[in-house]
Amino acid sequence: LAYFSTENFLPFAGTTHGIKRHFGFLHHQPGQPHDTRHTLQAIIPGQPHGHELHLYRQDTDYFLMSTAVQYGATVRQNSLIEDIEVAGDRVTIFPAQGPTVTANYVVDAGGFRSLLAHKYGARDFNLETHSRGLFTHMINVPCYHQTGGSQEKYGLPYLMSEGTLHHLFSGGWLWVIPFDNHAESTNPLCSVGLLLDPRQHPERPDLSPEQEFYSFIEQYPSIAAQFKDARAVRAWTRAGRLQYTSNQVVGDRWALLGHAAGFIDPLYSKGLYSTLAAVFVLAHQLLGARETGDYSAAAFADLESVSQNFVRSADKLVANSYRSFADYRLWQVYSVMWLLGAYTELVKLNMMRAQALRSGGYDRQAYYDDLVSLKLVGGGYAEFDQVAAQVDGLIEAVDPTDDAAVTATVAEINRIFRDLDWIADPFVALLDGKTFLPRNKIRLSLLKPGEGFMRSGAYKAHFFGELKMRDLLAYAVSEQLRFARPVLSYQHRRHYQ
Repeated sequence: LAYFSTENFLPFAGTTHGIKRHFGFLHHQPGQPHDTRHTLQAIIPGQPHGHELHLYRQDTDYFLMSTAVQYGATVRQNSLIEDIEVAGDRVTIFPAQGPTVTANYVVDAGGFRSLLAHKYGARDFNLETHSRGLFTHMINVPCYHQTGGSQEKYGLPYLMSEGTLHHLFSGGWLWVIPFDNHAESTNPLCSVGLLLDPRQHPERPDLSPEQEFYSFIEQYPSIAAQFKDARAVRAWTRAGRLQYTSNQVVGDRWALLGHAAGFIDPLYSKGLYSTLAAVFVLAHQLLGARETGDYSAAAFADLESVSQNFVRSADKLVANSYRSFADYRLWQVYSVMWLLGAYTELVKLNMMRAQALRSGGYDRQAYYDDLVSLKLVGGGYAEFDQVAAQVDGLIEAVDPTDDAAVTATVAEINRIFRDLDWIADPFVALLDGKTFLPRNKIRLSLLKPGEGFMRSGAYKAHFFGELKMRDLLAYAVSEQLRFARPVLSYQHRRHYQ
C-alpha cells in the first residue's frame, strides 16, 4: 500500500501514475469566461510524507493482486459467483464453474452489484446526494492554464494540472485528473468525468454520452476551451444516479466492504480513505475472530458503525457542496467547511500514528481504538460536529436564488468560523478572499504555545493527548527521513538485491 501513498515512491511504483499536489477548484457561470477570483487551490501538505498520486488503477490493482498472491492468496479470475450460503459454522460459496469454496467468513467487495447486499435486501437509496455521471479517458487535454489564463494571471503556487482539477457550476462538477502531469510520466491519458444532479440536469437520451458531454460544457467557455482538441480513447460511460448505501453491513460470518457497503460521489476523493479504513478495521477484527472463533455480527459491530458513519458524513458533505455550487459566495464559505473537516481528520490520523509509534514498536490496538471513533471528517472532535451541524443547517435552509438570504447566510457562516479559536489561520485567509492555501506549511508561528499548531484546551487534549511539541517535531523529522526519496530508493534496492 505504501507504494501508492506519495510521490516519493514514484521511482519504483511506476511511471503511469500522475502527481497530486492539490485539489483545484474553478467555479463557473454560464456564458462567461472564468473569473480568476472564483478559484481555490487547496495544496496538499508536502511534509512529512510527500504529495499524493493520481493512481492509474489498472496498474495499482494488478500490483496489489500480485502482492496478495505472493502472500498466499488464491486468485480465481473471471469467476462468476452464483450464490453464497451462510450456515451456523461455515460459509459456502458456489461459483458458476469449478468446485465450491468453504470458509469461516466471507467479505463481499463487489461494489454496487454486491451479491450479499442483494441477497439480504440491504440496499438503501434514501440519501441526500443526487448525481449521475458521464466519464471516460482522454488524450490531448491541455493544462487549464494553456487555454484559460496563465498561472501568473491566477497567482497560484502550482499549475492546475499538478493536481485534481474540479470545474464547478450550479448542479454539478467536472473532474480533470491527468496522469501525464510530471516529467517522469509515460502515460498520456487523462481521466475526465462530468457529475450532474439529475433533478436539475436530466439525462439527454436523445444524445450519445459524448454528445451530451460536449453539449453541456458549451455553456461554459473556459471549460469548453480546455476540451476543444481532446479525444476519448475508450468508450464513454453514462451512469444513472450513483448514490446507494446499505441498511446492514455485517452479519454472522459475512461483511460488505468498501463500495459494496455504499457510495456517494467522487467529489473530494474520499473513496480510497473510506475503503482502507474499513480494511484496517476488518483485518483487525478477523485476526481477533481467528483466535476466539467468534464470527458473529456482534463481533464485527465496529465495521458496521465505521462504514455507516463514513457514508453518512460523505452524503452530508457532498449534498451540501452541490447546494453551495449554486452561488460562488456559498461555495466560498462551504469550501472552508470541507477543508476544516479534512484538516482535522488528517491531524488526528497523523497523531494516531505518532502515538502508536512512540514505544518504538507499533500499537495496533491503540490505533484501532482511535480509528473506530472517526467519521470521515472532523477527526472525531465533538466541537467540529457542532460547527458542521450549524453550517450544514444554514446551507440547507437558504434559497440560493434569494440574494439577500445568501448574503445573510454567508455572513452567519463567516461569523461561526471566525469565532473558533482552533481554526487554522490559512482558512480564515480564504474567507478574506485568498484563492490558495500556502505552499509551505511550516511557519514559526506554529510553535507558539496556546496559539500555534497544537492550540489549547479541549482541542489540544483531543488531538494531541500527552504529546508535547518536541514529540511532534521528532515525529515530523523521523517521518520526513523515513519517506525521503533517497531512503526509499535505498530500501527498494536492498529488497531486490
